[in-house]
Amino acid sequence: MLPRLVSTERLTLRAPVAADAHAIFAGYAQDPEVTRYLTWRPSTSLEQSVHFNQDRIRAWQRGRVCAWCIVKTEENRLIGMIELRLVGDSAEVGYVLAKPEWGKGYMTEALQAVIATGFAAGVKRISAVCDVENAASARVMEKAGMALEGILPRHTVHPNIAPEPRDVYSYAITWDQARLRPPDAGTSPP
Repeated sequence: MLPRLVSTERLTLRAPVAADAHAIFAGYAQDPEVTRYLTWRPSTSLEQSVHFNQDRIRAWQRGRVCAWCIVKTEENRLIGMIELRLVGDSAEVGYVLAKPEWGKGYMTEALQAVIATGFAAGVKRISAVCDVENAASARVMEKAGMALEGILPRHTVHPNIAPEPRDVYSYAITWDQARLRPPDAGTSPP
């Protein structure tokens, strides 16, 4: 349903291959700052990244989760991952980016491409959540055209912060909003 390869101005989003596990581990999976607001703990071994990467490869085969490695095209270097989890005609998006690449607009570029790709494939609504303390992720979603829908109380466990579920911002965009809203027209969280 979704393409295994998506290109943007600076990035190539491609389906993962087995050889990506080392770059995932070295680039971001073991970094506690990168994983702070994620739903998984930092990897403590290459084997954990191998297992995770194999799961993402199998997800493509199952067809309901499409994970793309984010590769800087010019350098052919993996810098993160973004995935679209399909649920009926809606989808949820999640992403991670290596710390040295923060603040350069790569994640917004990747997210915009995945949103456009999802809508081109017939998805009607794309949503995402981020911890209420994760202002950088909230800004990425806003810049990609997603709108803040509200706060979901005690929604997601971020085990690197606390064992209890935490409040998250809920963002979304629909296919008709995407046609009407210019990029960076999102609303800021309260």
